[in-house]
This record gives sequence, C-alpha cells and structure tokens, in this order.
Amino acid sequence: MTSSNPAAVAKAIFAGCVVAFLGFGFAAAFGVFLQPISDELGWGRQVFSLSVALQMLFWGLTQPFAGAVADRSGTARVLAVGCVFAAAGFALRAAVPDSTVFAVAGVLVGIGTGACSFTIVIVALGKVVPEARRSLIMGLGTAAASLGMFVGAPASVQLIDWLGWRDAILAIAASYLAILPFLVCIARVSEPTAAGSGLAGFRSAVGSAFRDRSYVCLFVGFFVCGFHVAFIQTHLPAYLTDLGLAAGLGAVALALIGLLNIAGSFLSGWSGQVMSKKKVLAGIYFARSVVIAAFILVPLSPTSVAVFAAAIGLLWLSTVPLTTGLVAQTQGLTYLSTLAGLVFLSHQVGSFLGAWMGGWIYDLTRDYSLVWWTAVALGLFAAIVHLPIREQVPQPAAAE
Repeated sequence: MTSSNPAAVAKAIFAGCVVAFLGFGFAAAFGVFLQPISDELGWGRQVFSLSVALQMLFWGLTQPFAGAVADRSGTARVLAVGCVFAAAGFALRAAVPDSTVFAVAGVLVGIGTGACSFTIVIVALGKVVPEARRSLIMGLGTAAASLGMFVGAPASVQLIDWLGWRDAILAIAASYLAILPFLVCIARVSEPTAAGSGLAGFRSAVGSAFRDRSYVCLFVGFFVCGFHVAFIQTHLPAYLTDLGLAAGLGAVALALIGLLNIAGSFLSGWSGQVMSKKKVLAGIYFARSVVIAAFILVPLSPTSVAVFAAAIGLLWLSTVPLTTGLVAQTQGLTYLSTLAGLVFLSHQVGSFLGAWMGGWIYDLTRDYSLVWWTAVALGLFAAIVHLPIREQVPQPAAAE
C-alpha cells in the first residue's frame, strides 16, 4: 500500500531516519561501557554481557508482537511506547548499581528497542513507497541507523569522560524521549494494513510463511547475522584492550563500522533492486567469514583493526534491507510487520547468544578465540542456507 501524498511521505522518511538514528545508535555502541562499569563495580564480564544479551533477546521477542500491533493499529503508537520503555530501562541501569537490577534492566531496554527499532521503521516506510523503490528506501533507513552507530560510539566515550558512566547512560535515556515529536510525521502516512484482521488471519499468515521454504531459510539465516553483530559490538572494545591496544580504539572501530555501514546499507538496498537478493545475501555472509578469519589470523595492530572495521562495516547491516525485502516480496505487505518481526526474533536469539556467549567464554578461558571461530563457521552456514530461496513472487503477494 503506497501513499498518494509525496510531501507527507518525504517527511515521514526523514522522521523515520531520525528514529532509526536515535533508536539504534547508542544501543549498538553500548559495548564501550563494558569495561568502565565492570571495573568500577567489580563485576565479571558476564553481568554486563547478560544484560546486553537479555536486551537483545527481549528485543527479538517483542518484535513480532510490536509488528502485529503496527499492522493492525499503525506504527506511530508502537514506536512511542517503545521509546518510553527504552528510556526507563537505560535510566534504571544508571540509577541502581546492583548486578541483578542491571541485568533485569536489559529486559526493559529490550522491550523498548523491540518496539521502536529501526526494523519497525523501515517496514513502515516500505509500505508507503512503490515496490520499485522499497529496497532502496529500506536501505536508507538502515543507513540512518548505521549513522547513529557511527556517532554513538565516540559520543558515548566522550560522555563517559565528561560525565561518568552513570550520567552518560542517563543522557542516552533522554535521547529516546527526543524521538517522540518525530512520530507525528510517521503517523500521518502509516496506516494499518491489517486493520480488522482477527487472530485467525495472523495465524494463517504465520502458518503460510513457515510452510514456505524461502521464509524458513530467511528465518534461519538471520540468526547468524544477530550472532555476528551482537558479539562484535559488545566485546570488540574489550578484546582490543585485553591485547594491549589503546582504550579508545574500540570506540573508533565501532564508529568506523557504523560509517562504512552507511555505504554498505545503501549498496545493499540498491543491489536488491538490480540483482538476485538471495545471491547477494549469500555473498555477504561468506564475505563476513573471510573477514573475521583474516582478522584473527593476522597480527593485531591499529591498522588491522581499521581494515577489519571498514570491511565488516560494509557487511554489517547490509543483510537487513535484503532480508526484509525478500519477506515482503514472498509474503506480501498485509502482515509484513508481523512476519518481518518473527524473522528479526531469530536475529535477536542469535544476538543473545553472541553477546552472552562472549562474556561466558571469556570468563571461563580469558580468551575470545572460540567465539571468533564460531562466528566464522556460522557465516559459512548462512551463506549456504540462503541459496535454496525461491525469489519468484507467490500469487497472494503478487495480487497485493
């Protein structure tokens, strides 16, 4: 369903990019807080890792329900609720220096980011533009989220230096509330696509999707993307410091990943319009495995870190517009938020394991090597699992 008001759509696209920028940037760069918090409070890395892992998991668990509400009632209300929950969760992390509370706060942040994530935004934008522009617009929204990561990592380090980690986290909480005014523009064009649909309609759509081999392949493959992203963004700064590199290099690496991911997201969105989406996705996962293997095999230096960050940045969220575009192409638009949310749940289960497993393995072995090689193997698996996808449009989706 497309909107007939180009000016309103343009404003909604801009507002959606702002939401993606603020809603993803600081959350993606939160790994820079791992060492200052763990060192000051005397926690092992499992506490911080568990909080981030729960954040990722509940982000994923919330996504399908948030998507279903967006399909039925509109996107803006879902985003508003998410902003409030995310702000409350980050504030709780700063206010109560207790390991259990800090971990549980990750649940609140996860529910919030699940409801106001850039994936909810790009699906909403994809519904109001023609199919010929959908992949590109989804790439634009993903690029805005990447820009947030580029800004969020060094900004977080500066906030920690200026304010201390507690007040820095409170500033992040406030940034989620700053999203609220922009939702007015999204509300003007984001009409429900499944208004009036009962539970049976949603069950039928979900059942039909999971009987489709292509959807199942996307569901399984996106798990790997989550594992990669969460492990790297949570543990890369500490990994570099452990091996004797400068403390600020981790933040620079995350910022560089975010910067290059802007180009990667645009390129991904464009390629989805002119090339086979499944082949591009398989190539991205294979390239990730090559890049990660090269990073852990070559001698570590600031140069090797910069090259790794640039290369992995080009591949970072470039899977998102292609995966979401394939869900839209094969399943239609009516229940797109719901079905894309379920695929993203798989992503976030992978994120939970990537974030938590990194801390658990490190506390056991004082080394991250096992997790790095697991990431390489999973990338090769994901490259293979996307190849059986059928890209032709089924009859229900074609009718839409």
